[in-house]
Amino acid sequence: MSPVPALTLPALTMNWQFFLDSSAVLLIGAFLLDLAVGDPRWLPHPVILMGKIISYGEWLLRSGHARRDFLAGMALSLLLIALSAATAAVLVDIFLLLPFWLSFIATATLASTTLATRGLLDAVARIETPLSKGNLPEGRQRLSDIVGRDTSALNQDKVLRASLESLAESTCDGIVAPLFYLFLGGIPLAIAYKAINTLDSMIGYRTERYFYFGKFAARLDDLANYIPARLTALFIVVAALAARLNPARAFQTVRRDHANHLSPNAGYPEAALAGAFGIRLGGPSIYFGEEIYRPYMGDDLTPAGIEMLKEGRALCLVTAILSLATFALLSTTRG
Repeated sequence: MSPVPALTLPALTMNWQFFLDSSAVLLIGAFLLDLAVGDPRWLPHPVILMGKIISYGEWLLRSGHARRDFLAGMALSLLLIALSAATAAVLVDIFLLLPFWLSFIATATLASTTLATRGLLDAVARIETPLSKGNLPEGRQRLSDIVGRDTSALNQDKVLRASLESLAESTCDGIVAPLFYLFLGGIPLAIAYKAINTLDSMIGYRTERYFYFGKFAARLDDLANYIPARLTALFIVVAALAARLNPARAFQTVRRDHANHLSPNAGYPEAALAGAFGIRLGGPSIYFGEEIYRPYMGDDLTPAGIEMLKEGRALCLVTAILSLATFALLSTTRG
């Protein structure tokens, strides 16, 4: 019987390198890193730089003329997306030159900047805390940190419903969609998605100011979120079972009300969450001084309560874990 060959150090290193290069391991590492530390203020974040470029581009290019603004907005969008993806690709190549453990840490850190699980959970908790103490003005202020609408005149019921709307939509934009694109095309594609989403969040509004300048960015965001939004709704339905909510009603509400939204995508996760809780979302909101009406989703079966923010965070976390497990498993199968 021949002896089993010893595993040499180079072979062991190659095995670890193969392990660390795995797409599934990168997904899990990036997710856990984001969940553990979020976005530290001392660490430069790509979205902040993207936001500065968008603001400067708007100041430089927006003119108030419809055709010119549409073309300028399209040029700004394409330039930012290409620049973001190319920069990410260069950084990944540079990281590959490092020792493999350091390479993995650096790569996972960059990948984690595309995710916002910890940031989203913390943002909703910061709304819940003052509301639970009866401090509505601070609750409105905390809500304004994560939504584009005017929150200054909202009562507590509307603050709660707006918070849950944002939680549902951001579960797609900040968790499921980045994981989907990390799985599909690695960090450059995920960073490109983040640029698209940042463009939409800053200039993709149907207001007089941004109707033409942000139209291309808004339509591109619709395209980028087409699959992730539907996957998010599915994950929320399954997560509702684990969170002891109402998955059957969530599924029925998605089928019935997913089109009751100005966005072709946001209605899916919002309707799923509305059905899971038995509440109604949507209605009129003020954006940049203009009232925009959004059709209602869900049935007003349960009053919106502060405890729903805690339950919503749990639902969001279970949804995130389901999406991570799905894409990691698919990555392993593909590998």
